[in-house]
Amino acid sequence: MSAKAGALPRAPGGHSPWAVALVVALATFMEVLDTTIANVALRYISGGLAVGPDEAAWVVTSYLVANAIVLTASSFLAKRYGRKAFFMWSVALFTLSSVLCGFAWNLESLLLFRVMQGLGGGGMAPLAQSILADSFPPQKRGQAFALYGLAIVVAPVIGPTLGGWLSDNLSWHWCFLINGPVGLISLGLMHWLLQDSDEAVKERRSLRARGVRFDIVGFVLVATFLGSLEVILDEGQRKDWFGSNLIVVFASLCAVSFLLMIPWELNHRNPVVDLKLLFKRQFGACFLVMMATGAILIATTQFIPQITQEYYGYTATLSGLLLAPGGLVTVAMMLVVGQISGKVQPKYLIAIGATIVALAMYRLTWIYGDTTFSFFAWVRVYIGIGLPLIFISITSASYEGIDKSQTDQASALINVARNVGGSLGVSLAQNVLAYRQQFHQTRLVEGTIPSNPAYQDTLARATQYFSTYGDKGVDAQGQAIAWIGQEVARQVAFWAYIDVFLVLAIVSASAVPLAMTLSKVKLGGGAPAGH
Repeated sequence: MSAKAGALPRAPGGHSPWAVALVVALATFMEVLDTTIANVALRYISGGLAVGPDEAAWVVTSYLVANAIVLTASSFLAKRYGRKAFFMWSVALFTLSSVLCGFAWNLESLLLFRVMQGLGGGGMAPLAQSILADSFPPQKRGQAFALYGLAIVVAPVIGPTLGGWLSDNLSWHWCFLINGPVGLISLGLMHWLLQDSDEAVKERRSLRARGVRFDIVGFVLVATFLGSLEVILDEGQRKDWFGSNLIVVFASLCAVSFLLMIPWELNHRNPVVDLKLLFKRQFGACFLVMMATGAILIATTQFIPQITQEYYGYTATLSGLLLAPGGLVTVAMMLVVGQISGKVQPKYLIAIGATIVALAMYRLTWIYGDTTFSFFAWVRVYIGIGLPLIFISITSASYEGIDKSQTDQASALINVARNVGGSLGVSLAQNVLAYRQQFHQTRLVEGTIPSNPAYQDTLARATQYFSTYGDKGVDAQGQAIAWIGQEVARQVAFWAYIDVFLVLAIVSASAVPLAMTLSKVKLGGGAPAGH
């Protein structure tokens, strides 16, 4: 029986393509949500597992690195073993590891399960695009990708607020346990609705017939390089860098894997990472810009809630709500930028976006003890204006000048850049925070000595205050000395965070000259569909 004129063709398997789009968007929403939901809960995780804030930051970085590693392999594995099968295995691993994260008993177990979660999540987002492309005719794909894009931009908006509310009212464990029922529902719907297209089946059979094998050596080298680099950056400050045997071992692994990876990937017939793309001026510049953007995106969603909870007395919920206005502006800007991107060269939009973000980060260096909620919220709004200018424009710019056969690799590498940049950004900020706290502590303590007249005057005034208003059962001078110590620690923290935000402003500003080196692209044509 023929389809009615004008009716939307059915997706592979005979189901409605919109039903397929909804289930794909649901799974993607769940995965993207997890990149930000735990950020505002790090203080609870730190306290619950009895670890420091810098160690708790591994909860974010371990997920991002594992996610990036799998992104490099997702295209080939989906083609070789089937999109439906690989997508379902990815969702199943993500769901199982999410539940295990919720039951983690110490930091080591939580990090192991977060790595597993990242490995599962890394295959979901790129596969979703391929499934949508197979399910919709070309003239309707724009609407399908709009629904998919909505899931991607709304999830980070909801993530911090939901994570904060769950942490305050239930426990941080529920930031991960909530994925359990959502994942099971997604798996059931996928089993029922998804079906590989005839073209995908033919491609899978062709790969098997030609004996094309997965680049396992390249994959191991990439994983070793990225994993070792992350260990060095996360543990270096605590382990005294190269004074630690652990750091020396991982630095050696990082260097050796990097040196072996380059010739292997450049000469392999089917490389897991097409390094030749990175050597192209256009794509290489886009890769670096996306790394800088990922660093700002992830670092700000972690460090703004961190400082507001530790030094301004905000609850996790309030810290999450602080990020929400910026997220809503991001959603609106995605629509605006989508309209103007066909009329303005990507290089100019990227440069404008990076400038706005850099100025917003510099604005954060104005924080002080009485900084208000609206100050932080407005900074996030400005960041929310700038980031979409970069994210959308980088897509069309990165595909310029590459072969159609390389679009899968290009799509994967741009996503890798975002995740690796986010992980490196958090590690960089954490190291700057720790180092500058030590620096400012040394400088400020120099002034709190008995021979300093200013210190004596402050001590006398504080002692008089506590003798009048303090605890009568406690020595007033002792209370005054303790108060001065607390104020010094507070000022040390503020100065260190100011340094962190200044470094992030410089990182964002560095994207401006990179953007201006990009070539002009043909406007209005859109980017080729990636995987």
